Amino acid sequence: MRQIWIPKIGDPSVLDVREAPDPEPGEDEVRIAVVASGVNFADLMARMGIYPDAPPLPTVVGYEVSGQIDAVGPNVVGWDVGDRVVALTRFGGNSSSVVVHVGQLARVPEQLNLVDAAAIPVTGLTSWMMLEVMGRVREGDRVLVHSAGGGVGLMALDLLKWRGAFAVGTASKAKHRFLLDRGYDRVVDYRTEDFYDVLKDDVGFDLILDPVGGASWAKGLQLLRSGGRLICFGMSSNATGQRRSVLSLVRNMSAVPWLKINPITLMNDNKGVMGVNMGHMWHERDRVGAWTRELVKLWADGVIRPVVHAKVPFDNAAEAHRLIHDRENFGKVLLIP
Repeated sequence: MRQIWIPKIGDPSVLDVREAPDPEPGEDEVRIAVVASGVNFADLMARMGIYPDAPPLPTVVGYEVSGQIDAVGPNVVGWDVGDRVVALTRFGGNSSSVVVHVGQLARVPEQLNLVDAAAIPVTGLTSWMMLEVMGRVREGDRVLVHSAGGGVGLMALDLLKWRGAFAVGTASKAKHRFLLDRGYDRVVDYRTEDFYDVLKDDVGFDLILDPVGGASWAKGLQLLRSGGRLICFGMSSNATGQRRSVLSLVRNMSAVPWLKINPITLMNDNKGVMGVNMGHMWHERDRVGAWTRELVKLWADGVIRPVVHAKVPFDNAAEAHRLIHDRENFGKVLLIP
């Protein structure tokens, strides 16, 4: 098999494609011949050395794949060679062949292209966790989504429209027309405008989805109405460049509103702060697997519409990372073995 390795901390050029023996499935496992592997911001942070959950270097990262089962381990029931699937991977997904537990699988209907299917698991599950499980979005809710043009931002929009919410997004000006046409009710240019200054005089938000962190969380808290919730699902402000910056880390951590998110203050303000990290949900494998299957069903029902910005060959993996670093992508960037 072929794999994309992170041999050392550095910019995207350090990524290295290597050959390795194909893995063999164990009990209750299957092997997938990978058609596409998703790239997520956590992968970039692992390469930069600022992702605490990443395995020690050198390593292969990657949280999601699509493909066809080409080997079945002992005691596997209900899955056969040739089945079309998507799956979560606990790292190692940037490979042409992966082994996963059957609890991490979801079937892909014939009508859904396998490449497009790889754009569903991480963005879909993150959005589902934030909006359906924790945020409990309902018709008429006002929701602010940061990084609206990314994979999570677009998947969240589909679920927000499904629930009848009013969606405001932040994104660079070049993405505004696309996002408005896609369904956002309003878009703010985060590069030339301070979203707090633009939105502070409007009706407050019921929910804010924020992967930026630092000062953005502090501003978001102020924009919540009574009963509003801020959901933190990343800290991309720590990775503004392509290399690790200790100064950025210190600056962003110091900007976190630590005194505002203690239980007493939140109780008195009638606000909530929650966090989502799907990489810490492996102990809930059956539950997460059920959500994945629900997302595939929602695709079949026309509710979610995964957007693939680029399909990048393994040999050009550095370009996949660059697209996300530079915030050029509309939706998902995928790696093709």
